[in-house]
Amino acid sequence: MSNNVEADYSNYVVYGPDANCTLALCPAELSVYQYRPSLAANVFTKSIVYLGPQYARFRPRFYYWFFIPCDLLSLVLQSVGGALSSTSEGGSNAAVNVSIAGLAFQVVVIVVFIALTFEYVWRYRKGQRLTPRTTPLSRGFKIFSYFMAISITFILIRCCYRIDELSEGYGGDLIHNEGLFIALEGVMVLVAAYTLIIAHPGPVFAGLDEEKIVQETTTAHDPEK
Repeated sequence: MSNNVEADYSNYVVYGPDANCTLALCPAELSVYQYRPSLAANVFTKSIVYLGPQYARFRPRFYYWFFIPCDLLSLVLQSVGGALSSTSEGGSNAAVNVSIAGLAFQVVVIVVFIALTFEYVWRYRKGQRLTPRTTPLSRGFKIFSYFMAISITFILIRCCYRIDELSEGYGGDLIHNEGLFIALEGVMVLVAAYTLIIAHPGPVFAGLDEEKIVQETTTAHDPEK
């Protein structure tokens, strides 16, 4: 990154399931061709079912239908920006703006997700003072919750850094700072991934299948206002 090496674009596959253009594009292409619910929306929905959907402002399924399209839209914007940057060899201001728009939208969505999570926790705690659980929360769920919070925080830091990095364009000083890139891009993503490898949500929610979530969403839903 810090060396002035001319890029070779001849081996780039920009579109399709075999796309290898950019770090931003590949997840978007995976989403388009074989999309699965984003981890955050998935585990938050399952957490609501596990803790009690009566404390949620919305039905559990809402978090699927809201966050997954938002996640896909932000990745598509970043992929378009990456594709335009590739074809223009980094000389397109429009490409930078599109990428920044995708990243900024992703930051907004993450902040909304965090806000809804905090609100649910507040409503849950308030409800527990009136009607405590008959069984305590499992140790695995508590550990997973802490690690999930760490993962989301690191991803948020990474996205904010990327916005600042691209704000100067591809000719700016920040985008050529390799040490900062490794610390705020590579390390953030690596730690975010490994926190959920250590505290994998699978064993925690093994008993909460899709059937129960559907059942919870079709029952009466009257959360405390």
